[in-house]
Amino acid sequence: MLYDAETGDFAIALTGDSMLSRRLTVFREERYQALLSILREADAAFTNLETTVHTWDEGSPGITQGTFMTTDPSLLEDLKWTGIKIVSCANNHAFDYGEGGILATIKHLDEAGLAHAGSGKNLAEARVPAYLDTPHGRVALIAATAAFRPWNKAGEQRPDLRGRPGINPLGFRTTHTVDSRTFEELRRASSELGFNLSKERNRRHFYSAKEVPDEKEAELDFLGNRFVPGETFAISTKSNRRDVEENLRWIREARRQADWVVVSLHCHEFGGKSLLKARRRTELEEIAEFAPVFAHEAIDAGADLFVGHGSHVPLGIEIYKGRPIFYSLGNFIFQNETVGFFPADAYERFDLDTKATPADFLDARTDGDTKGHPGDPLFWENIVALCHFREKKLSEVRLYPIDQGHRRPRGQRGRPLLADGDIGKRVLERVQRLSRLYATEISIRDGVAFVKV
Repeated sequence: MLYDAETGDFAIALTGDSMLSRRLTVFREERYQALLSILREADAAFTNLETTVHTWDEGSPGITQGTFMTTDPSLLEDLKWTGIKIVSCANNHAFDYGEGGILATIKHLDEAGLAHAGSGKNLAEARVPAYLDTPHGRVALIAATAAFRPWNKAGEQRPDLRGRPGINPLGFRTTHTVDSRTFEELRRASSELGFNLSKERNRRHFYSAKEVPDEKEAELDFLGNRFVPGETFAISTKSNRRDVEENLRWIREARRQADWVVVSLHCHEFGGKSLLKARRRTELEEIAEFAPVFAHEAIDAGADLFVGHGSHVPLGIEIYKGRPIFYSLGNFIFQNETVGFFPADAYERFDLDTKATPADFLDARTDGDTKGHPGDPLFWENIVALCHFREKKLSEVRLYPIDQGHRRPRGQRGRPLLADGDIGKRVLERVQRLSRLYATEISIRDGVAFVKV
């Protein structure tokens, strides 16, 4: 045997969303250091870098109702210090400061020597894999996001015009099934309000047939939503096929170019029974149905593992053809409350004037920490996964619960430590329960969960 990589032995640590705004290198808690050891001892450690890496004069504020997320470029050294070596940039916060923010993030990541995928100067660059060399083989990362606005997507390059900076999209379409009576009432409302005539006028103008399709007997577009008649009420989703095929093409390319292939998906969409019953976001327990379909196709195309994030809470785990699928690992670094500046749009949402400070904005948004993320402990209780492969086969998956300091002061909370006691138990039992939806067995021993492979 010539190379160590030939053994087929490999360990990778996987984390969820990282929203980094403060130093990481100055802390010494025992459970913090223990968590860092897990990341550092793996051949590779991954996170979804859910932010724009830029200085205040790089990029212009985009349009969002969430946090305008900013990470100072100097903090990338702290991220590397934790053991993180490869990151996804395909997420809804990548475009918080527009095309300039995308380009600044790429520049700073390149300067820091962090492998990254999921954004680019054009669509081709956003889709291509990132590569990381490790002692036990070359790792490829393909990163896509289903959470984006139309103008966040990277644009395709043409021979006569350059593309548009942006993210690698995995678009999807939502269909709402309603009973026949409701469907007919929607159709009548569309007619009486003149929506049908508006569509007809657009068809006679210079819109494409794809943008304004002809009306179908058993389908209705109403206020931007697609409705079909059925026996009951339901919501279903289906991926944009072109986005799927293009991502699969690069997964197959990565399979030929690397020893290990990781596919990352940022997704805010939910499905299943909880979607129609949940009153709080943390009560949503299943990812939208298009995501498992894509995860299976990704593994069929050559991915060794699939890692999801975006829900900000852990979801279930599936083992498909001997490969792990993590539908969401939740949060990893959750410091979206100590960002140094916000644009005027953020303040105006809460009728705050130009003298308002970031703390004023955050107090107004969370109603004094009583709603949103600060108001629910489950957003602050998440997991880190450690996957071991032996002779190219998955041999072990360990899940470590992490605690990010719910109810601590704003200047403290958000940094992960290994969880213990009731919090650790609650996190692992939630993942254990949600993984049963995919027939996955998980055992819990001494504060760590083990996935049956």
